Amino acid sequence: MASLRHQVLLKIAGNTQIPSSTIEKEVGHDFGTHTFNDQVMRERLPKDVYRKLVMTIKSGNKLDLSIANSVAHAMKEWAISKGATHFTHWFQPQTGLTAEKHDTFLEYEEGSVIERFRGSQLVQGEPDASSFPSGGLRTTFEARGYTMWDPSSPAFIMSGPRGGILCIPSVFISYTGEALDKKTPLLRSMESINRSALKILRLFGNDSVTRVVTTIGTEQEYFLVDKAFYNLRPDLRITGRTLVGAEPPKGQQMEDHYFGSIKERVMAFMQDAEEELYRLGVPAKTRHNEVAPHQYEIAPIYAEANVGADRNHLIMEVLKKIANRHMLALLLHEKPFAGVNGSGKHNNWSMEDSEGNNLLDPGKTPEENVQFLVFLVATIRAVHLYGDLLRATIASASNDHRLGANEAPPAIMSVFLGERLTDILQDIKSGRQSKASEEFIIDLGISQLPLIMRDNTDRNRTSPFAFTGSKFEFRAVGSSASVSLANTMLSAAVAESIDVLHDDIKQTMAKGTELKEAVLAVLRKHIKSHEKVLFEGNNYSKEWEQEAEKRGLPNIKRTAQALDALVADKNVKMLDAQHVFKENELQARFHTKLEQYAETLKIEALTFENIVRTMIMPAALEYQSKLIAVVKENRKLLGEKAAEAEFATLQTISKELQQLIIQTEKLAKAVQKAEKLELNQKARFYADKVVDQMTKARTHADILEQWIDDQLWPLPKYQEMLFIM
Repeated sequence: MASLRHQVLLKIAGNTQIPSSTIEKEVGHDFGTHTFNDQVMRERLPKDVYRKLVMTIKSGNKLDLSIANSVAHAMKEWAISKGATHFTHWFQPQTGLTAEKHDTFLEYEEGSVIERFRGSQLVQGEPDASSFPSGGLRTTFEARGYTMWDPSSPAFIMSGPRGGILCIPSVFISYTGEALDKKTPLLRSMESINRSALKILRLFGNDSVTRVVTTIGTEQEYFLVDKAFYNLRPDLRITGRTLVGAEPPKGQQMEDHYFGSIKERVMAFMQDAEEELYRLGVPAKTRHNEVAPHQYEIAPIYAEANVGADRNHLIMEVLKKIANRHMLALLLHEKPFAGVNGSGKHNNWSMEDSEGNNLLDPGKTPEENVQFLVFLVATIRAVHLYGDLLRATIASASNDHRLGANEAPPAIMSVFLGERLTDILQDIKSGRQSKASEEFIIDLGISQLPLIMRDNTDRNRTSPFAFTGSKFEFRAVGSSASVSLANTMLSAAVAESIDVLHDDIKQTMAKGTELKEAVLAVLRKHIKSHEKVLFEGNNYSKEWEQEAEKRGLPNIKRTAQALDALVADKNVKMLDAQHVFKENELQARFHTKLEQYAETLKIEALTFENIVRTMIMPAALEYQSKLIAVVKENRKLLGEKAAEAEFATLQTISKELQQLIIQTEKLAKAVQKAEKLELNQKARFYADKVVDQMTKARTHADILEQWIDDQLWPLPKYQEMLFIM
């Protein structure tokens, strides 16, 4: 009888049906139909209410509570017309996921049922705050917390099998006002950038701009595997990654998957997911095969940072939901398969003013765009001084597997500018006059093809923080992570740097220096102080690690140590001064992240032990028994020297099984020891001891996979999961 794994293989091989829609629609036909967007508000709200709400959304003004009832009624009527039966405040607790508690629109009044949605229900909700990670801000007996509507991010309807849910993007705070979520600090950091950037614009004589916002565009990478394989892998189900698994003969070394033709089954999934995202107002722009087999990417058009963060959560949720409908499992773990590329989330960050101008757009002649250079140097300064903080924002047990490998930048935070901008900064530093840049032309010498305009900067895919034309690409964010914390810390650090440059320029001008000369003098000073963080070469190289150490740039490879930056004095002081985090909020996040790190590794270790003892050991022992029987029978019939090959195989199996048992037992004892320690020491013990011990034990499991009879091996193999769809 075929093993369960082989039954699944046969079933998948015989499945040729591709679920797809037979109705062809224009691209974007349903775009935004499930969002309470500007068009819907204009149609359904009284004019004065509409104007006040738009002022809140576009200008960052406080919400006028007098309009809440009108907005709530209109939102309810619209939602019901779209089939919604419930509403929820949709928020981002420190779990890294989203949270929601559904309430019906129905109310009971004098024995009758009516549909009602009050302004007070729209503006504020009350979930149980003690049941979410709070890092000590809330104890188990202090349950009250509040969700509050974020009007700048549009409400939307998430479809369900029996009606929709009106989702109201919200912040989540404690009874005493501390931020318990990821969105509240993000909104604070956006206000910090607004205050700081407006001061620079006023310095340059720009009095018409009323607001500056940070914008982000997130490129989301993910893996897909058949759901049947997923269900046979306890490690994938529980931890999100394969804790055992031998590398296949072919992985990604042929580089034939990247940008390759998309398989029909995957294309059907992508098209259905995009259709759902379009209805939710998420402008999914790009899709393609990524580097590793069965790895893919989706990227939306950029948006204001809080809206972009919400959209990224929606993308992850919708992809999971649609994948399940297609009998696929979506893997967002940063390293679900050893030996092939992991997944990241490239975070493209910039600043835009209320007139639509990108403040990080260098123009055709960046050396003549002094205002751009101020924002550029401020960002460089921020990465140099707060690189440890940026490293902490992308720290997790899962991302530790990816950073520094051949698909992700290392843990050293550095900035790539490209040759042209680097030369300009060096000219400013040396007091030389930069030659006005011309548009670079690439002539291919082929008459049928047009000339190509070359950008001011090349791309450096090894850099964690690269300037890519009119934005910075923070490449180190993990695929499963919320982008909110990384953008919060980045924006706060840049705002602080903008303030410093602004004050330096003002002080220099107070001495009688003309504006442009004062700006160049200040830029010269800060380029000299912070150029250590600039690097144009290969960030993967050992030479860069050595050079970075000489420059004093931190290289913190594991999360347990990286998280210390969250509570470092200089970072606490900066974040408090920028009104982004209070000290107790940072302490809470530090403890929450340490706990999540330790618990993740504990769960992985326990899952590994269970797989070894209940799946791998029985398979190895059964094969060992078969080999013993073969050796005995052959020697009985053919003499003592017979069955040498079988005996050598038996020795290999016995040796590897014995080592697997020994190393797994050491792992179990290491976990027991870790669990007796205080949180900080526990996290470090997991980082320093448990991670490496599990790697040692895994080595023997992976060798056994390559020796044991294929019919006996219980777990789907890499060569199946990565190449069968």
